[in-house]
Amino acid sequence: MELYNYLKSLHLIFVITWFAGLFYIVRLFVYQIEASEKPSPEKEILQKQYKIMTYRLWFIITWPSAILASFFAYWMLFFTDLGSAWLKMPWMHVKLGFVFLLYSYHWKCHLIYKQLQHDEVKHTSNFMRIWNEGATIILFAVVFLVILKNAVNWIYGVIGIVIFSILIMLGFKFYKKIRERNQS
Repeated sequence: MELYNYLKSLHLIFVITWFAGLFYIVRLFVYQIEASEKPSPEKEILQKQYKIMTYRLWFIITWPSAILASFFAYWMLFFTDLGSAWLKMPWMHVKLGFVFLLYSYHWKCHLIYKQLQHDEVKHTSNFMRIWNEGATIILFAVVFLVILKNAVNWIYGVIGIVIFSILIMLGFKFYKKIRERNQS
């Protein structure tokens, strides 16, 4: 049991740093996209700095955290007695589905990262602001699943975060209109 608690602690630490990396990388994508619309020399100066920042965040924090979080989860699930019991529970199957979604989200962020490193801007900053909510929704779903250990009740938490996300986006649009009106 003591080994399991150490593994669980390490897993949680790296899940937290993984999510921190995912939250911040998309924010940096917003800044990179907005920098691409600036006039020279500001554009080049900002792009160079954001490329360095995203590189360090992505390869020194986010990718290693994803790998280590998964490593410790794998160890817990397949090499401890308690983990073997968790694998038989329906909520764990749903959680693993969300982990798959999280890795899909992570991979899409990696593709966006590579595009921006090559000065290819294929998304708007507004798209990135919305995209940033994806990791938040996955985080809420997984936390509710793990705490409630119920394959159905987590839905209420996810519905709540989706509503909260919609309210945030409406607030963002409202703020954008105010900002545009004040710039006129």
